[in-house]
Amino acid sequence: MKGCQWDKASKNITTFWSGVFTEVPTSICSESCPPGYRKAPQKGQPICCFDCISCSDNEFSNKTDSTVCENCPDGMWPTERHDGCRPRSLEYLAYEDPLGGTLASLSVVGSLIPLSILVIFLRNSKTPIVKANNRNLSYLLLFALFLCFLCSLMFIGAPVNLICVLRQITFGVSFVLCVSCVLGKTIMVVIAFNATQPKSSRRMWLNSRIPNTLVIVCMTIQLIICSVWIMYSPPFKNNDITSKLGVTILECVEGSPVAFWCMMGYMGFLATLCFVVAYLSRKLPGSFNEAKMITFSMLIFGAVWISFIPTYLSTRGKESVAVEIFAILCSCSGLLALLFFPKCYIIILRPEMNNKEFLTGKRGFKHSKVK
Repeated sequence: MKGCQWDKASKNITTFWSGVFTEVPTSICSESCPPGYRKAPQKGQPICCFDCISCSDNEFSNKTDSTVCENCPDGMWPTERHDGCRPRSLEYLAYEDPLGGTLASLSVVGSLIPLSILVIFLRNSKTPIVKANNRNLSYLLLFALFLCFLCSLMFIGAPVNLICVLRQITFGVSFVLCVSCVLGKTIMVVIAFNATQPKSSRRMWLNSRIPNTLVIVCMTIQLIICSVWIMYSPPFKNNDITSKLGVTILECVEGSPVAFWCMMGYMGFLATLCFVVAYLSRKLPGSFNEAKMITFSMLIFGAVWISFIPTYLSTRGKESVAVEIFAILCSCSGLLALLFFPKCYIIILRPEMNNKEFLTGKRGFKHSKVK
């Protein structure tokens, strides 16, 4: 019910609604939906009655009373209010990142250690401790460890297709080279001690090329696995926009998971074989015997990579890359510390122990004379 009143001074007519209100009542039962929301009709109510529902995580609306929310263009993500779009943030393990910078520094420093040990060994190449258990394999192993430390640098930085291919292949080949060298040294331990018996027919194996042949065969198998992988389903760069909201993860995808795990499985098989042979020969006498150190090094090597598998599978983005780099650095450091640090200690700090009599256990250190 309404009434009117004439205002003589302003010559205007004022309309009263229900005798109290002076404004036209609202003709809808719901307020307008602001940007970032969409209208949803209320069931069983007139069309003017609706609810305002916020746009979902990957949608936006930039109009008032919008009936639908829209998806952002590729490479964009809704703002916090879902009333527009903004560029997605990129995630990868960068050198500028504190974690990436730390791992890169450790990789570079770690790569210098086997090079330094290689220089020490070359300068003392004619001493008994360097000649023990095939010095050529020791040189090759130190070079392989140098490559393993450096290959972790390929995991840092924005990935591209070429780097995605090279970093996994380099990683797999370098580590098989390491493990095959250790396996060759382990077999040489067994041959050397079995050949010490008088008139032993195994003496002919001491100067043979068995360790070198073993390394070549092991490397060839790994190269075949990697070649098949590259030809049929190589690793490639991928932009993951689903794992984290508002983030594009730049990552390398294995391409063929079967090929990747075949490469890892072959490396694990060689490490297991090396561990078994070293464990069985660990009680052979003499200071030349490296079997105990090889056993411990393979134990650490296996523990690192066994723990790596579930951690790698449960992480995404730069965390998974950091986990793989950490496993590379830990396993390389374990091999380096157990196989070479004791020898460097003798060469540099205890040269009086670097003689054949002491190393073969024929004369105790107490009776050795330092000149």
